[in-house]
Amino acid sequence: MSESGTPGASGPVGIVGYGAYVPWWRLQRSAIGAAHGGSAGKGTRSVASYNQDTTAMAVEAARNALRPLGDGARAVIGQVLFATTAPSYADKTNATTVHAALRLDRDAAAFDLNGAVRSGAGALALALGPAAAGTTSLVAVADQRTGLPNSADEREGGDAAAALLVGPDTPGRPLLAELIGRASVSEEFVDRWRVPGDARSRQWEERFGETRYGPLGAEAAKAALEAAGLGAEGVHTVVVAGPHARAVKQVGGKVSAGTVHGLADDLSATVGNAGAAQLALVLAAVLDAAEPGQVILALSLADGADAFVFRATDAIAAHQPSPSVAAQIAAGNADPGLPYLKFLSWTGQATVQPPNRPEPARVSASAAARNEEWKYGLVRDHEALAEASGTIVTFTVDRLAYSPSPPVVFAVVDFDEGGRMPVELTDVDAAAVAIGQRVAMTFRRLNQSDGIQNYFWKATPIR
Repeated sequence: MSESGTPGASGPVGIVGYGAYVPWWRLQRSAIGAAHGGSAGKGTRSVASYNQDTTAMAVEAARNALRPLGDGARAVIGQVLFATTAPSYADKTNATTVHAALRLDRDAAAFDLNGAVRSGAGALALALGPAAAGTTSLVAVADQRTGLPNSADEREGGDAAAALLVGPDTPGRPLLAELIGRASVSEEFVDRWRVPGDARSRQWEERFGETRYGPLGAEAAKAALEAAGLGAEGVHTVVVAGPHARAVKQVGGKVSAGTVHGLADDLSATVGNAGAAQLALVLAAVLDAAEPGQVILALSLADGADAFVFRATDAIAAHQPSPSVAAQIAAGNADPGLPYLKFLSWTGQATVQPPNRPEPARVSASAAARNEEWKYGLVRDHEALAEASGTIVTFTVDRLAYSPSPPVVFAVVDFDEGGRMPVELTDVDAAAVAIGQRVAMTFRRLNQSDGIQNYFWKATPIR
C-alpha cells in the first residue's frame, strides 16, 4: 500500500507536535563485560527506573510533546493510541492510564496496540487516517528492552518512549512536519519472536532476516518516495529502525544513498535500540534539528516495512522541544552509570533479598476511581500540579521503608505556584540531595501488588 500524504480536499496532515523521553539512568556496556569476564562493547544503554514501566514512560513523552503547544492542545486530542512490546497489563487497557495522567477529555478514546515491535509504526499509520477527517491523535510508544544476562539484547537494547501528535493543519496549530507520502508492505516470516510471559526474545539465523528485510525495505521506501513525487536526491535525512541490527544497517546504507544528509544517528551508542519506540524516538531527534523544507524518510523494518515521508514546515523553525532528545541524553547519569547488579535486579534477572518490611497492600480500585483527578492527573482544587516545579525545603533519607531499591528519599516541596507537598524523590543519589534543590513532577509507579500497578506522582531533580 502506498499513498500520497495530501488527501485531496481534506488538506495536509502530519505531525502537529512531538516529544521524547529517555530515562535518566544509564548502564555502561563495559560494566556488563566486566561482570562476565569479557567485553560488551562501548557506550551506554538507557534504563528505566525500578518505578517506571512503559506506561509511565509514555506519559512523560506525551507531556514533553504537549508542553510546547500549551494547555489547549489537550482539548483537541480525539484518541490515544499506545504501542509497546512490554505492556504492564493484559486484558486491561494501558492507554487509559495515559489518558488519565494527561487529563484528556472523556470523549477521547484510548486504545492499545501491544505485543509487536511493528505496533509502533502501526500506531502512526493508523493515526494518519483519522487525521484526514480532522481528528487529532496522540500516538504514544514506549518500550523496555532487555534479554538474558550477557546477551546481545541486554547489551544493545534500550528503554525509552516517544509521542507524536498527529492531525490536520490548522491556523492555531500548524503542522511541524507534513506527510507527503507513505507505503507499507507485509510478509509473514519468523525472524524474531517471544512467547507471551517470556522475558527473552529469540531470533532466527541473522542472514535469513537480512535476505527478507532487504527487499522489503527497498520496496516500501521506493513506493513512499514515488507517492511523494521525490527521488533520493530530494530527501535530506533517512531514519531506519528495526530489531534486526544487520538488516537495519544494510537497508539504511542503500536507502540513504544519494540523499543530502544520509542516515540519521540511531542513538545506539547512548540509548540503545528502543524496540517499538525506536522509529518515533529517532524521528523526534531528527525533528529537533530539522529546518523548514527538509524532507525526512522514516522507515520501520519489522514483520514487513513501513515508510513515511515528511516535509518539515516553516513552523518547525519556531518550535522549541521541551526538552530535546540530545539534552536528555546529555543529562543522563552515564558516569559512573547504574551498577550492573542493580540493573539485573530492576529487570527481574536477579532476585535479591527484599526489605525486611511488609510488602504494600493491593491498592483499592474503588478508591482510585473516586480520586482519579488527584491520583492520575495530580489535580488539587481544580489546580493541575503535574507541570508545576518547586524547591526542596526539607528532606529525609529513609532506609527502613519498603522499596525495591532502597533508600527512599522523601522531601517537602514548595511549589512556585503556591502550596506545599510531601513527595517521594526519584532518579536521585541520596547523598547528593540538598535543601534548595529544584524539582519537577514525574509520573511513576509507587508499587505493584496482586498485579495491580499503583501509579502516582513523584518529584525528580531539574537537570
